[in-house]
Amino acid sequence: MEESDITAWLSDNLPQVVLLIGGLLAIAIAVSYVKGKDSWKYKVLTFIGLVFGVFMAYVAVVRYGEWRLVTSVFVAVAAFTLIIRPFREVHFAVIIGLMVMVLVYIWLGGLTEVSGYDVSFLAENPVRIVVAFILAGLVYGILNFGEEIVKLFGKILNWWPLLFVLGCVCIVEAAFMFLGYGSITDYIDTSGLILATE
Repeated sequence: MEESDITAWLSDNLPQVVLLIGGLLAIAIAVSYVKGKDSWKYKVLTFIGLVFGVFMAYVAVVRYGEWRLVTSVFVAVAAFTLIIRPFREVHFAVIIGLMVMVLVYIWLGGLTEVSGYDVSFLAENPVRIVVAFILAGLVYGILNFGEEIVKLFGKILNWWPLLFVLGCVCIVEAAFMFLGYGSITDYIDTSGLILATE
C-alpha cells in the first residue's frame, strides 16, 4: 500500500479512526486511574489524552458539516472529556483575573483623555488600583461562573465508570462505521423497527 493510498484511506475513514483512538485512550485512562491515579502511566496517558483531545476538537471543527451529527457529537464529547481531565483542579478564572488587573493597571497609567474628556484622574494611584481591582473582579466573576459549569460537566464525564463507558461507546461507534452500519443510532433505529414489526 502506497503512502497516497494510506492518506486517502485515513481521509475517508477519519471519524472512525479518531473515535477508535479516542475511545481506546478513554478506556486506558479509566483503567490506569483505578489501578493507581498517582502512577506515571496514568499521568502519561492523561497527557496523551489531552493532546489527542485537542486534535479531535480541531478535526471536529474543521470537518464540521462533512460528518453526521451523531458522529460529530461523539467526537466533541470525547474531545472535551480528554481535554478537561488534566485541568479539573486548575483555577483559570483567578489567573486571568490577575492578568486583567495588571494589564488594566498598566493601561490606566498612560491614560489622559478619552473622546476629548480629561480622565487623567484615573492614572492616579488610589483610583487606578481600585478600577483595576473592580474590572478584574468582574472578569473573575464571569469566568468563574463559566469555569464552574465546565468543571461540573468535566467531573461528570471524567468519573471513571462513565469515562470507561464513553470509551466503549466511541469504539462501538467506530466499529459500526467501519462495518458499514453507519452509526449506533442507525442500528438502534433498525432494531426498533424490526422488533415493532414482529
